[in-house]
Amino acid sequence: MANDLKNIQEELQEIRDPEKAKILLKFFKTGKGQYGEGDLFLGIKVPQQRKIAKKYSSISLDDIGQLLKSNIHEFRLTSLLILVHKYKKEGFNGKKEIVDFYLSHMENINNWDLIDSSAPYILGDFLLDKDKSVLYRLAKSDNLWERRTAILSTFAFIKNNQFEDALNIAEILLLDKQDLIHKAVGWMLREIGKKDERAEEEFLEKHHRKMPRTMLRYSIEKFEHEKRKFYLSN
Repeated sequence: MANDLKNIQEELQEIRDPEKAKILLKFFKTGKGQYGEGDLFLGIKVPQQRKIAKKYSSISLDDIGQLLKSNIHEFRLTSLLILVHKYKKEGFNGKKEIVDFYLSHMENINNWDLIDSSAPYILGDFLLDKDKSVLYRLAKSDNLWERRTAILSTFAFIKNNQFEDALNIAEILLLDKQDLIHKAVGWMLREIGKKDERAEEEFLEKHHRKMPRTMLRYSIEKFEHEKRKFYLSN
């Protein structure tokens, strides 16, 4: 419907919470020179956004694109939650159109929660049985968010017991300078370990001495105490 875009914006504005917004401005590092610089928040909880996204899951890609261009964080997140809903309902051609749309709007998918809520479920899912070279290109990007998209997309592969690309991209990002990448890579390694601990340990045996400490700590979080102690002390 023609008014859906306006309705979404109005419904989100109606449930804004200025006090929570102040907390989110700090949590998402929106200060000058920080990764979320310039991002604005309404202070809306994610479950509330999911409810609105489900209600308006039939809006057009053009409308989603308008929401994605907003500097209001919740507008962008809600638009991506809608996009995930749309993707799940589509056949191959519709899914491909959404993936192309996603890749062409990556400049607006520019915070960690936006990526984590969408990349595995759209880009990762689509590439599960296809050429994955786009992820290797993104992994080598100068853009922090493109690199995070690359590793988070592999979550879809890991869930399907496909570890090779996740491990390859983890290796590309091994010496990344950004803490948000250290956390993301460690998280994906941990997910691999949940499925196949030996596969994770083979990677760790090769790389744990040079991994950033945060990456290592995230990756071994589920190991038993003595094993964690071994990796942290060697």
